[in-house]
Amino acid sequence: MRSLLFAIFSLVIFVSAAAAQAPDTAQKPKPAFDAELAKRLGADKNGMRSYVLAILKTGPAKITDKDERAKLFKGHFGMINRLADEGKLSVAGPLNDPAGEFRGIYVFNVETVEEAQKLTETDPSIKAGIFRVEFFKWFASAALMDVTNIHNRIQQPKP
Repeated sequence: MRSLLFAIFSLVIFVSAAAAQAPDTAQKPKPAFDAELAKRLGADKNGMRSYVLAILKTGPAKITDKDERAKLFKGHFGMINRLADEGKLSVAGPLNDPAGEFRGIYVFNVETVEEAQKLTETDPSIKAGIFRVEFFKWFASAALMDVTNIHNRIQQPKP
């Protein structure tokens, strides 16, 4: 009897734990279409738009001087923040590539690869050869246009 009670108790705990971890499959109502937001973000009828994706790769320069690298990366992050504030850069961030070839991405809110190339020319780390860049036209959700706005609201102030 004790074994039966233990088995039932174990089964109840197992089922309860599984239910707690199961994804919520209840259908949530789809939000209403917001034509004003779609227009502001430049969305097509499917909520998509064009961007230019830039992939930063390890460049030929091997700058070992700590002060020089710090200066170049300060300019790198300054350029990222400036272009994000201007609405020309939707997303930027590093890549975790153990081989070290792929270093980061930029998603530019521009129409052409040539425009994105001109913007990356303002990045001191690219000019110095720390990074080299490959560009691709990319079609993705227009919601990326609001990433900077959302990020600014969730990033804690720096001391």
